[in-house]
Amino acid sequence: MGQEKIGMQVLGSNSAAVLAGIEKAEEAGVQAAWLTTGGAGLDALTLFASAAVRTQRILLGTSITPTFPRHPIAVAQQVQVIAQLAPGRFRLGVGPSSRAGMVETFGVNYRAPLGHLTEYMRILKALLHQGSVDFDGRYYKAHARIASPIEVPVMASALGAAAFELCGAEADGAISWVCPGTYLRDVALPAMKAGAERVGRPVPPLIAHAPVGVHDNPSEVRAAVRQQFGGFPRSPFYQAMFTAAGFPETSQGAWSDAMIDATVLYGGEEQVAGRLKELFSFGVTEVLASPVLAGRDREASLERTLRLLAQVSP
Repeated sequence: MGQEKIGMQVLGSNSAAVLAGIEKAEEAGVQAAWLTTGGAGLDALTLFASAAVRTQRILLGTSITPTFPRHPIAVAQQVQVIAQLAPGRFRLGVGPSSRAGMVETFGVNYRAPLGHLTEYMRILKALLHQGSVDFDGRYYKAHARIASPIEVPVMASALGAAAFELCGAEADGAISWVCPGTYLRDVALPAMKAGAERVGRPVPPLIAHAPVGVHDNPSEVRAAVRQQFGGFPRSPFYQAMFTAAGFPETSQGAWSDAMIDATVLYGGEEQVAGRLKELFSFGVTEVLASPVLAGRDREASLERTLRLLAQVSP
């Protein structure tokens, strides 16, 4: 699969379990470990500071760190720690998350998410990559210096064409989520190219965050997807994406079999390896696998998926 990367989202009920999962992924040969911060759950940046001193090779990345709950300078403070403990291994993914999550959990004034994200990334990139920032924008003010610049990619989440175009123009990479591969090929990548061309720079990487499950029973996989990821088709933003991808049935607020089959990489080892190869052929730079825990023995399901991801990694 050439120079493409394959990573995985590490799951765990507590900090010890997450850290053990990152170590296990490195031992298996998985190239990258990713963590998501949501609600009042475990903080990914804090966990990665600990993982940085317990691992040697595996890349570490957030997908994503929500922007609204914390100022970009506060994030830069945490990022410096991880970058110093794991030089060249950390990648920061940020994003506005969802209106429901931000308003209901934090009570923030959720408005102009792409405008906020643009300023957020500009502040982070200036401070981290240049060592200083003097910024007075519409949504943020930031005036700070750090001891020395650090090379940490600042990537962003993207779902609609406008967000992918923004990533093409501003981010060091775009991170999708539950997007069918054909949508990434036909909508996401052209939008990223348009954004990059507008500012005269190369197209940044596209990381496809996708559910992946090595499991032979399609009905059990689909049941697991509806249980683990059932809420996304109820979101207006995801409904718009799935409709644009050719699945108008998403208006019913549930996963259809066709939506699952187009979005989730599942089947036996050979089938899943083929789906991964297909994503790379579309132009995806990296696959971020979110394990689908299917069947009665979820631990065995996770182990099988982990083995396959390690085997097909370059």
